[in-house]
Amino acid sequence: MKNTEEINLNEEKKEKKNKKEDKKVLELKSTIEELTGKVSNLENELLKSKADNINYRKRKDEEISRMLKYKDEEIVSDMLTIIDTFESAIKMDDNNLTDEVSKFLSGFKMIYANLISILEKYEVKAIDGNNKPFDPAYHQAVMTESCDMEPGMVIEVLRKGYILKDKVLRPAMVKVSE
Repeated sequence: MKNTEEINLNEEKKEKKNKKEDKKVLELKSTIEELTGKVSNLENELLKSKADNINYRKRKDEEISRMLKYKDEEIVSDMLTIIDTFESAIKMDDNNLTDEVSKFLSGFKMIYANLISILEKYEVKAIDGNNKPFDPAYHQAVMTESCDMEPGMVIEVLRKGYILKDKVLRPAMVKVSE
């Protein structure tokens, strides 16, 4: 009987030991699951951070590219008033090269031609508007007039507009048909 009692005690000890081991295994599994979740979260955060960094670099590269593309915008815009003044002076010419004013104006024409070639070098183009449909992206209507043209057509360009590469520096001031 003693053997049976000893066997029972040994079995109870084994069961307690197995229960303790099962409890430890469950705790370890729980810890592993928790750590696996944390690792997964950290991996996701790292991927998001990398994606944010890549997007930030792309935005910065695009911004720098845009800045370089239009780097001359300010100086070209300032030159436009000089161009306007030269055009006004040149309009006074009557092509009589014997008087003093015409001689001065011929010099103005040379300076004007040089300025225009500089603008072309920097990809600045005048906006063509005469006898074209009015486009608010390129034209600024300052007057309307009834005429025999269809409505919404540019009758006259009062002040030239200019485009730098693909950006409107200054819209053309125009008179539009009603």
